[in-house]
Amino acid sequence: MKDAGLDYVTAGSGGIPVAFLHGIGGNTDSFQPQLDGLNGTLYGLNLPGYGQSVLLTELTFPNLAASLVQWLDALQIEKVHLCGQSIGGMIAIETACLYPERVGSLVLIATTSAFGGRDDSFKDAFLAARLAPLDAGKTLAELATEFVPEIVGTIAQPDAIASATGSMATVPEATYRAVLQCLVTFDRRDDIAKIAVPTCLIAGAEDQNAPAKTMARMAEKMPDAEYHEIAGAGHLVNLEAPVETNRILSTFYGRLS
Repeated sequence: MKDAGLDYVTAGSGGIPVAFLHGIGGNTDSFQPQLDGLNGTLYGLNLPGYGQSVLLTELTFPNLAASLVQWLDALQIEKVHLCGQSIGGMIAIETACLYPERVGSLVLIATTSAFGGRDDSFKDAFLAARLAPLDAGKTLAELATEFVPEIVGTIAQPDAIASATGSMATVPEATYRAVLQCLVTFDRRDDIAKIAVPTCLIAGAEDQNAPAKTMARMAEKMPDAEYHEIAGAGHLVNLEAPVETNRILSTFYGRLS
């Protein structure tokens, strides 16, 4: 289905509406274990430029948050519970900062409140490293086979790795480049303490991209936050540990209903 430029899938009915926001190499399949295993009215979104969703002319975090709110308006959803992984969690944070009245709660999976450090040299090095293979002629499918195994933890099963690899292989190169350029601009480290909605943070103990210790510190700064760490999981926590992730989410959402 498609509304307000965003392509999405649905699952379940009744209860609280939850929108799932995937990471840079993902799509709606990235949250399939949650769409299959949780109760409520569930929406798995393809972010702008993914699937059949329209790539924004100017890809910025404020514009991504605005596109999400336009989608909520199209579906006449007054308030939504946002669950995001990696950059999807960053978009959830941005939306909570800019449109607090539209967000009922946040789940942040493998997500940090800012990209890297305050020094631009890290951002420049990151972009150069990520874009160099594409500049050299590699495809996203080729990158996926190399990249996905590097970001998962020791508990990741072959089917989870295959699913994530398949999702990343379908990302258009133009989208991947634009989203990477957007990613390095994110900085809400000074604003998360103002987010008052219930928040659940889920970290992978072996995640090198959104380190568990960083997420634990985030939770300490947020006024109504709980923190969970899953042993053996890497960056794709909800795919690597679907049963544990769903248990945490079911308990969290159960308290909100």
